[in-house]
Formats: sequence, structure tokens, C-alpha cells
Amino acid sequence: MQPSARTLFLTTVVLGWVAGTLSPEGMAQPVTVTAANADLRAAYATPQDIAEGKKVAAASCAQCHGMDGASTGEGVPHIAGQRAPYLHVETLVYKNGGRGTNPMSGAVKFLSDDALMKVAAYYGSLEPIPPTPPRAAPAGKSAPAKLDPVSAGKAAAAGCSGCHGEAGISKMAGMPNLVGFDPKYFVAAMNAYKSGQRKNEVMKTLAAGLSETDLNNLALFYALQKPGKAQTPAPGNQAAGKAAAEGCAGCHGDTGVSTNPAMPSIAGQDAEYFGAAMKAYKSGSRADPTMTGAAAGLDDNKVRDMGAYYAAQQPQAPKVRKPLTVAEWVERCDRCHGSNGNSTDPRSPALAGQRADYLERVMHAYQKEERKSAAMASMSHVLTDAEIEGIAAFYARQRARSVMYLILPAAK
Repeated sequence: MQPSARTLFLTTVVLGWVAGTLSPEGMAQPVTVTAANADLRAAYATPQDIAEGKKVAAASCAQCHGMDGASTGEGVPHIAGQRAPYLHVETLVYKNGGRGTNPMSGAVKFLSDDALMKVAAYYGSLEPIPPTPPRAAPAGKSAPAKLDPVSAGKAAAAGCSGCHGEAGISKMAGMPNLVGFDPKYFVAAMNAYKSGQRKNEVMKTLAAGLSETDLNNLALFYALQKPGKAQTPAPGNQAAGKAAAEGCAGCHGDTGVSTNPAMPSIAGQDAEYFGAAMKAYKSGSRADPTMTGAAAGLDDNKVRDMGAYYAAQQPQAPKVRKPLTVAEWVERCDRCHGSNGNSTDPRSPALAGQRADYLERVMHAYQKEERKSAAMASMSHVLTDAEIEGIAAFYARQRARSVMYLILPAAK
């Protein structure tokens, strides 16, 4: 590394800050702020700057963030020990209307850039807030282990295996395969049983006891299983069935493999179940105008032949992402936010010890593009609510550490 007067050397310490550049006598000297380092002004703050920032904090910030930088309000972040340049840049975003109208934008609206720099330096100089310990389980009871979505779906699917097979591949004529469906379709179908739109008292009773989270977990589990054809009889003429199925390809794919998440794949489906479903659409006991019209012109022989054709086709796995574990997500987050959320980049916020409810709110804001960041939008848009909750809880448990920024003298 070739150090220069502008190079920041980052070292994690218990607490500390160094301002300015070092003279030969070792005394801190003021730094000339240029366009190249304007967003690092708070890292160059002097003791006088910090003292003045404390006064700004007392007048404008302490009501929500406390003089010690410890938030007591839900959704309000701890800012003690946060990276001062990051705090400075973020307050400027609020001041310039980048986060809309809210209490924070109102608090900084009339503060000068100099005042925002100094208050950021003040809060950045404070000892970080210790992490909140996890809530203890009641005496004599241990907190139940929280399953990941796939494991939770597998546990919920145990009650389905008697009819639909352990991995969703039916071995019982009249019972549908559950593999090869996009989760969106699976959840919609289960909700149709739940509401009575699909007529089946057994399925209605089973679906009634499942929450939306349960349904999503079930759908994910079955979508990730290796697809296979139903292991049941399929009487009928496959060649005739292929000809009769030509009109179905637009929605269900040429061989019964749908590319539309809202449309079910029917390749490898149990032939008897296929026939029963078509009769239900024809009679109107399953309400779907498109399918009712499609089934109206089919006689029993054509339905049987189509069932035989589709049962012989190879189902394909839907394009579904296997969820990452919290540890895997944290590994990705740490690339920008530092080990266990202790950022060493002055422009990147520390996450360690932060309030979990605040972290959840911010990640949802990036998902909705209420906060603008190409990197965060790319990362957060695929996160489920459960993943966001897990990531936030992890960082809230970590010990926050301050960072000292040493400005190295130019090499001679």
C-alpha cells in the first residue's frame, strides 16, 4: 500500500477517534476539505467540532435518539458509535427531501450542513449501545427451535403424505401429484379449497388449519422436490390425447409444463385426478370461466385420453430459489457492513447492536424503493419477511464496536 495524506487507515478498537492529519510533532492539524473528501468531513472532526455537535444533539436530536444515542422508540435507530460520515450523508438525504416528509426530515430541515457534520461527529464519538439480550423463555420452558421455511414445509407435509406421497408424488389413483407446481399456484389452489371455491370437504378442513405462512412453506417444500410422474394407472390413448391437448398448450405448455406461475403444470399428473378436475370445471363445481369453457366441448373419452397423455409426460421443477439460511445471508451482508455488522468503511453503516425493529423497517423500505440504493434494492427485493426478521435479529444480538480512523502521512 502506498499511503497518502488522504488515506484512511481503519482499525477496530474499543472506542476512539483521531481528527486531522499528523504533523511531525504528532499533533492533530486541520484537514482541508475538498470535493474528493467532502463526505468524510465528520471523520476529520476536531474536539471543538464534537463539542458543538453535542449542543446540536441536545437541541434537535435527543428527544428521539437520546443524548447517549440510545433510542427508546420503536423503529428509531440507535446512533451511538455509528460511522460519523454515514450519519452525515444520511442526514443530508433527509434534509434534501430524499426520504419524504417525516419527523426526521423536519428535525434537520433548518440545520446547516456544518451543524449536521458536527452532530454526526458527536454521535459517532460515543460508546456504542450494548446489544439487547434475547428475551428469555418462561421458567422451566425452552424456546422452541425456529425451523427454516423448507424444514417447516417438510414438517407440515407429513400430514399430506398419506394421500399425496412423501415427496408429493402420488401412488394413489385419484390423488394429485403436488410436485412441479409454482408456489404461487399451489397457494392459490389451497386458498380456493379454504374458501370453498373448490369443493372438497376433506381439503377444506385441512386447509382451514393452515396459516398463509404454512401454505407458503408447504408450497416451497413441494416446489423444491425432485419431480416425477404419478405412480398410478393411466388408461387411455396417448396419441389421441396429445391431439386433443393442442388447445391447452397456450396456458399449460406444449407437454404440460407451464411457464406461467399462475398456471399449473400438468405433466406427470395422475390421470384419474385430471379427469375428475375436468369434470368439476365442466359442471361448474370448480369456478373458472376459462377452464369451464375449455372443458365444455370435451367428452369422457377425450378427457381420459388427455389424462393418459399428460400422465406420460415428464414434469419439470419450477424456477424457485432455495432460501438461504440466516448465516448465508449474513455472510453476504458482512461484505459491505463488516464482520458481524461492524463496518470499517466510514460510508457504510454499522449494523451490530442495532434495534431489530429498525433494521426490519429499513429493509422493507429498500424493498418498496422508499429508500434508494441499487445495491440494497438488489439484495433486499428477494428477501421474505421471515428472512428479514432473521437477519435483523442476528445483527441486533451482535456487540457493536467503534472504529478509529487514522489518517496516514504522505510517503516520502
